[in-house]
Amino acid sequence: MINITLPDGSIKEFESGITPMEVAKSISEGLARNVISANFNGAVIETVTPLQEDGSLVLYTWRDKEGKTAFWHSTSHIVAQALEELYPGVKLTIGPAIDNGFYYDVDLPNDTISEKDFPKIEQKALEIARGKHNYKMRSVSKSEALNFYKEQGNEYKVELIENLEDGTITFCDHDTFTDLCRGGHIPNTGIVKAIKILSVAGAYWRGDEHNTQLTRVYGISFPKQKELTEYLELLEEAKKRDHRKLGKELELFTFSQKVGQGLPLWLPKGAALRERLEQFLKQAQKKAGYEMVVTPHIGQKELYVTSGHYAKYGEDSFQPIKTPKEDEEFLLKPMNCPHHCEIYNSKPFSYRELPKRYAEFGTVYRYEQSGELHGLTRVRGFTQDDAHIFCTPDQVDQEFMNVIDLSLYVLGSLGFEDFTAQVSIRDPKTPDKYIGSVDNWEKAENAIINAAKEKGLDYVIEEGEAAFYGPKLDFMVKDALGRNWQLGTIQVDYTLPERFDLTYKGSDNELHRPIMIHRAPFGSMERFIALLLEHTGGNFPLWLIPEQAIILPVSEKHEKYAEKVLKSLENNEIRALIDSRNETVGKKIREAEMNKIPFMLIVGEDDEKANTISVRKHGGDDLGAITIEKFTDLVTKEINSTLKSF
Repeated sequence: MINITLPDGSIKEFESGITPMEVAKSISEGLARNVISANFNGAVIETVTPLQEDGSLVLYTWRDKEGKTAFWHSTSHIVAQALEELYPGVKLTIGPAIDNGFYYDVDLPNDTISEKDFPKIEQKALEIARGKHNYKMRSVSKSEALNFYKEQGNEYKVELIENLEDGTITFCDHDTFTDLCRGGHIPNTGIVKAIKILSVAGAYWRGDEHNTQLTRVYGISFPKQKELTEYLELLEEAKKRDHRKLGKELELFTFSQKVGQGLPLWLPKGAALRERLEQFLKQAQKKAGYEMVVTPHIGQKELYVTSGHYAKYGEDSFQPIKTPKEDEEFLLKPMNCPHHCEIYNSKPFSYRELPKRYAEFGTVYRYEQSGELHGLTRVRGFTQDDAHIFCTPDQVDQEFMNVIDLSLYVLGSLGFEDFTAQVSIRDPKTPDKYIGSVDNWEKAENAIINAAKEKGLDYVIEEGEAAFYGPKLDFMVKDALGRNWQLGTIQVDYTLPERFDLTYKGSDNELHRPIMIHRAPFGSMERFIALLLEHTGGNFPLWLIPEQAIILPVSEKHEKYAEKVLKSLENNEIRALIDSRNETVGKKIREAEMNKIPFMLIVGEDDEKANTISVRKHGGDDLGAITIEKFTDLVTKEINSTLKSF
């Protein structure tokens, strides 16, 4: 007999060899009908895997993230089988689940796949799925696995297998299809009721641009057709809100091939938007005791070797800048923190002077692969709203909670109300990924968890998601389309103070090591603005939007009155402009709607006589003729309802 511990802490006794599906049936038939994946003692297993020892079992359904992962990975096998049947000679490589769906990378020596081919791939995949074929895992020897794929002429799978240890290799079979696979599948193909091929793209084998370019087939699947229909509707809405589309329409930013890929150019309206976001945070930071600093865009290579950033980003980043002096090399800075460490090191500190809070809107550079670049969300040069707090050990908890307060203020002022906090800790099984002592890591992780508890945050702990130098707390925000994004991060770091030999004189007159807190409520300004664009659909909060109102004179003879209205609005710090083009008012209104200007102020003869403005809100609401003073009060009230003081 074996003891199985369930997520609620209860322990049940079963005969050795029982499967997760049989455990589910022992709990309820309803649960058994919905279980599609399982985890035993921290490892993903099949629902038919025999359990031979005591352990902890978690059962997953479609509602669980892990259940969706198994579902989409299993569908990638179905689509791979469809591709094999439709495209003889295709060579399969890898087909993982991703955040929304899956992809499969394939080499098509004799064919290409375009959008017109999607329906036939979907039809073939659904035909296979309806066969209700069981997924079956089996162990194979290394020689057997190599022979299998050598006979197929699939050099990609051969390369993968050559890097595996004999005795750890498994194949997954369903129907007539076999694939090299570590496991993690749903019980059978019949659970998949709806499949959609979303797109195709190029992808280099193993992400190396020197290797063969493969065809990456993206798809998604669902257990019900209705869910696919809803998802596709959401995709259509997402296309309308795509920040690249809106950024162009609203004239916020652009890109230039001559300037370089992944290097955004901010147009006047976008630059003004960025400036307002910066000033908004600077004001809050000033109240919170931060001091602004400025650091250069480059630094000596040795600076980043000391910090560990060269080992992390050096090989995959921009190459060193050589100077006329022999052996002197500089790097475009990948992070601001090493510079801030050196600012702290510029003078000795006493414990009475701590904490020191240095803040900077600092631009950093990383050479992302061209295939990974995506509008503003993945760029090669981006500005971080970076700050680093240097404090004593007994100040860490309070400082961390203060940063949480600031981050919540930023998110709330910009309409991000639906979020969870993610505490990202190290993976103890891969210590080589991190720098610093285990003792310091434990202290840092406990500090973050304690602060999250103290602030009453709804938080989850994610193992293996920490930065290489310390654990962190990320705010995982759900946008208007229900998508999750990481916005804002706070990290506790014991390592960089050691690497840079940072000290302060304690009350005992001895030198001690400060603790460093990294924080960035926006994260990357570029990425934040992209997500804000998509979350709001371009309808920014009134306090932030570049043009809050547009004045539309009915005819040329009302332009002087329009200028009087503009001056009055500007005196009340309302951003407005006049559209004095020789166009109809109707056309001007339509264009103002497209430009998402919150208020259209129409001024004609009656308005001029009564000293009023006829106000129309974006979206069509007609507020009628009101005084400029009343309109000013309306704008002020709306701004104050979203932009609270910190």
